[in-house]
Amino acid sequence: MAEDEAGFEIDNSEPTAPGERLRAAREAMGMSVDDVSSKTRIPKRHLETIEDGDFAVLPGRTYAIGFSRSYARAVGLNDEEIVNDVREQLGIEDPAERLRDGTMQTEDPTRLPSRGLVFGSIVAALVLLAGVFAFSRTFFDPGGEPDTLLAEQEERDLAEQQVATAATQSASQRPVADGPVVFTSNEDGMWIRFYDGNESDILMEKLMARGERYTIPEDASDPQVRTGRPDAFTITIGGQRVAPLAEDDQVMSDVEVSAQALLARDATPPTSRPQAGSAAPQGGE
Repeated sequence: MAEDEAGFEIDNSEPTAPGERLRAAREAMGMSVDDVSSKTRIPKRHLETIEDGDFAVLPGRTYAIGFSRSYARAVGLNDEEIVNDVREQLGIEDPAERLRDGTMQTEDPTRLPSRGLVFGSIVAALVLLAGVFAFSRTFFDPGGEPDTLLAEQEERDLAEQQVATAATQSASQRPVADGPVVFTSNEDGMWIRFYDGNESDILMEKLMARGERYTIPEDASDPQVRTGRPDAFTITIGGQRVAPLAEDDQVMSDVEVSAQALLARDATPPTSRPQAGSAAPQGGE
C-alpha cells in the first residue's frame, strides 16, 4: 500500500495553455460560459472554442486575440499575458505584428462598429456633403438663393393672378350680345344714316343734336350705318359702353352695328384709317 501511495502523485500544477487558464479563472469566479458571454458580448460557442484552445476555428487571428483579451479581462486575468500566449499558440512571431496587435484597439471585435452604425455614418456623410454643396451654390451664386427664387415665383404667381382677375372683370363688364344698341351724339348737327341691309331700306337718317339718342330696332336683321363723323357718337349695348367706330372724322359706310358685330369690333382697337366711300355731309347729304 505504501508503494502504491508513493507511486501516486497529485498534479497540483497550474494550467499553462491560455484556454485552460481562462476556464480555470472562470470556474474559480463561479461564472458560467453564459455569464462570460453576457458580460463580453462574445458568442458562447466562441468562448468554448477558446477554452478548448482550438483558435483555428475562429473567424481569424484578430478575433482570436480580441476575444481572448476580452475573456481575460472578464475573469480578472492579465490580458496581455493571455494575448501573448495566444499569439505564441497561433505562431505570430513577427515583432511588428505583435506591436500592431497590442496597440490597435480594432483587434477586439467587440469594439468594432456595428453594420448599422457604419451605414448610419455613411448616410450622415452623404447628407453633410449635400449640405455643403447646397451652401456653396448659395454662397457663390447669390442670385440663385432659395429666398430669391421663392420671391420670383411669388411674383410670377401674382402676375398670373392679376391677369386672370382682369380677364374675369373684363368678361363680367362686357355687354350682353342681345342688349339694345344705342347711338348718342356727342355734338350738334352730326349726320348719320341707319339702314337695314342696304341703303334703300333706311331705318333713320338725320342730323342728330348733342345728347340725342337712337336705338337700333330689335327687328332689324342687318343694321348698318353711314356717317362722316364716327368719332362723334357714343355707342352702348345693354347700357354698357363699347368702343367708338373710329377715333377721328372719316367717312364710314356699310358698317354693321348689330350687337354681335359691335362686340367683335370692341375686341380690337378702333380704326383711324378712312374707308372708301363718298364724303358724308355734316349738315345732310
